[in-house]
Amino acid sequence: MKLASHALIALLRLLGRLPAGLLVALGRGAGRLLYLLARDWRHTAGRNLELCLPQLSVTQRRALLREHFALIGRSFVELALLWYAPRERLQRLIRVEGEPVTRADDGRPVMWLLPHFLGLEVIGIALQLVQPRRFVSHYRRQSNAVIDAELRRGRMRLGGCEVYPRATPVRTLLKRVREGCALVILPDQDFGERDSVFAPFFGVEAATLTAPARIARMLDMVVQPVVVDQLPGGQGWCVRFLPPLHDWPRGDDAADAAAMNAVIEREVVQRPAQYLWVHRRFKTRPPGTPERYAARRG
Repeated sequence: MKLASHALIALLRLLGRLPAGLLVALGRGAGRLLYLLARDWRHTAGRNLELCLPQLSVTQRRALLREHFALIGRSFVELALLWYAPRERLQRLIRVEGEPVTRADDGRPVMWLLPHFLGLEVIGIALQLVQPRRFVSHYRRQSNAVIDAELRRGRMRLGGCEVYPRATPVRTLLKRVREGCALVILPDQDFGERDSVFAPFFGVEAATLTAPARIARMLDMVVQPVVVDQLPGGQGWCVRFLPPLHDWPRGDDAADAAAMNAVIEREVVQRPAQYLWVHRRFKTRPPGTPERYAARRG
């Protein structure tokens, strides 16, 4: 296993030397193969598209699904750039729109909300390139120790990021925030009913984390969503710092969750193929409602 992991890392290092356009083409090809092989992912993503974008025809959803998998492949091979390319090359490939809030005028701390778009890894690199402030975040520890160490190294290699395993107590991250770090939170995954409320996402009740709103309220934080676009061909990415949320959170868990989901929805409809549809976003169901992924299709 270690040998295979080191071989994969060596391959990524080599791929990182390729022109960006060629790397994108290779990634899209790998994604098309993944579409044929990953039946469970294909079913989950297809079901999510049925639930969230019912206005599309079957033909439109199928085309969107294929493009989604091509972009999944692209996002994987682009780790070769994000983890290994020189800073100067990344600066050429990452376009930034909007202004990152590094600290409010009145000194309040900052939370960056990062929805699960496929170019998500780019945002952490961009934050380290364009603003001087350190930031902290949870991450999902990998079962493979070699890959886990490389993931941590890749994400923190530019010196502005601290990542902690998800099992790390939240108070550890909040201590760093009080010491001056910004906080990065990924708000749109289903972790079950604990510390969640059901709130609509594209009209479907989804278990939605209450932690972002509660932490923001507790520390009186400025909350700024950040999204990323995978640009065509070898053009790289565009990281967009959206305007900070106005009058959020308000202190009502359900209303705050619904408002947060609505912000994510508005971004998803602009680039639907780039959202992480392979995640079982509606796995946890309100009592008495049917399971959403039981019938396998395709």
